[in-house]
Amino acid sequence: MRIANYQIPLWPTLFAIPAFIVLLSLGSWQVQRLQWKNALTETITAQTALPPVPLPADISDPAVWKYRPVTVEGQFHHDKELHLFGHNKYSAPGYLIITPLERADGSFVFVSRGWVPPEKRPADTRPEGQISGTVQISGLARLPWSQQLFVADNEPEANIWFFGDIDAMAATHNIANYAPVYVEADATGNPGGFPVGGQSRITFRNDHLSYALTWYSLAVILALVYAAFVVSGNRKND
Repeated sequence: MRIANYQIPLWPTLFAIPAFIVLLSLGSWQVQRLQWKNALTETITAQTALPPVPLPADISDPAVWKYRPVTVEGQFHHDKELHLFGHNKYSAPGYLIITPLERADGSFVFVSRGWVPPEKRPADTRPEGQISGTVQISGLARLPWSQQLFVADNEPEANIWFFGDIDAMAATHNIANYAPVYVEADATGNPGGFPVGGQSRITFRNDHLSYALTWYSLAVILALVYAAFVVSGNRKND
């Protein structure tokens, strides 16, 4: 094939054009991810800056409450606590202790009280932290989340959870009237030191710009190499 007095090699062209399109597509996808991550960060920053308010009993739109500082008051049902596998802010593996809190109106809120190491997972290893009576908890409202790729199935029968299926958690203990969000407790200390609250993560890695530049750079390099190959090949044929 000849274009503008240049002989265009078939097989290198069939490789270069799809590869160039793929590299541009990957770069554009990373730009879209960058825009999404920036918007998410702005939303979280705006939400967490709001003053704390009591979590209402009636929540028609849970998304409005995502990352909103809230307070809840009631009594913990420690016999119904749930163990969600997770890491603390220092990346140490362990469990987040999620305990149903019953409010005065009989409704429940699932409270992520904080992190414990594996040896502190059994409730009887931290009796001081099993607070009785009416308590007020401050923290961030968070949405439940579904199972992601490569995440293990929840094991309700073993009380080991890998993702925040709040409906399944409620069903495990026959809780019917509960908030569609859960509350991550702040860093206020618990008696005995466990669970360790304040585990909310409100910052995220944002490397999408560097990834986008990498893919676009590879596309430019490919185009230059291909052009040099074509020019070199035609010079040899002259």
